[in-house]
Amino acid sequence: MPDYHDIASENPKLETRVITVRDLLTDPSLGLDLEVIQGQDSLDNEIRTPRIQKLGMALAGFTGDIHPDRVQILGGSESYYLKSLRLEDRIEAIQRLKNHNICCILITRSLEIPEELIQVCREEKIPLLRSSALSSISIAGLSGYLEKRLAPRMTIHGVLIEIFGLGVLLMGPSGIGKSECALELVLKGHRLITDDYVELTRRGTDRLMGSGGKVLKHHMELRGLGIINVKELFGISATSVSKVVDFAVRLERWNPDADYDRLGLERDAIEFLGVSIPLVAMPVAPGRNVATLVEVAARIHLLRQRGYRPLKIDD
Repeated sequence: MPDYHDIASENPKLETRVITVRDLLTDPSLGLDLEVIQGQDSLDNEIRTPRIQKLGMALAGFTGDIHPDRVQILGGSESYYLKSLRLEDRIEAIQRLKNHNICCILITRSLEIPEELIQVCREEKIPLLRSSALSSISIAGLSGYLEKRLAPRMTIHGVLIEIFGLGVLLMGPSGIGKSECALELVLKGHRLITDDYVELTRRGTDRLMGSGGKVLKHHMELRGLGIINVKELFGISATSVSKVVDFAVRLERWNPDADYDRLGLERDAIEFLGVSIPLVAMPVAPGRNVATLVEVAARIHLLRQRGYRPLKIDD
């Protein structure tokens, strides 16, 4: 049998993602209504992590942990701290932000901005933004937005379908019958996510989200019939936009000399973007109803999640 740990997919394509401060200002989905106070010429500074950092510790003198590629927040606590300082101490505190290549600073709650901070941002070419939202709302909104935009992702050749609420990734060589299997599953009442092109995105440390491209959304290629629109043929309930990937099924041509698992004791796995998911190797041969077998595999997966083991002997 092939080593599935070495075959992550047919020609996977990895994408490195960054966004700029300008993206925060131009994307309405962020929903924070940001304004630029200073730094129009530095809006192409890059943000490379979804984690947010508050500037309180840095202003107090602990500058060793400043992460330049994170959005830095200056909220009520930091503002009150600066106001409590004498002028010369406030200037010294703000001067500590120099030489750290900070990508941008966000002032929350429409707070008054010290002129000394505006001057440092001007000298250091740091975009200085302001929002009327509370710090907690700003941090939650930014974290969610950046998590989605910066999540590691890759594209693979395959089909993603939702079966009994599970995201099932169908893999295998071209022409093995992935699309035909998915079509039969749709006829059984399950939902197509995407055919041929699957974009996988890592969410957190242990989840894979699968979705399709925008060009052939809800379409499927069937040899002999061409490209069909699943949504138009079978209705909106036959499709979905994205789904967490719960397990993968790799279709492969039947090899009479291969030693296939007949008891269900072995559990293979496959890894994408550092996330491991269960893998079922399913040989394809004349007379085998692959769609039904995939459906049964989904039922077995659901039972396993509840602790069921088919070969467990009852007391």
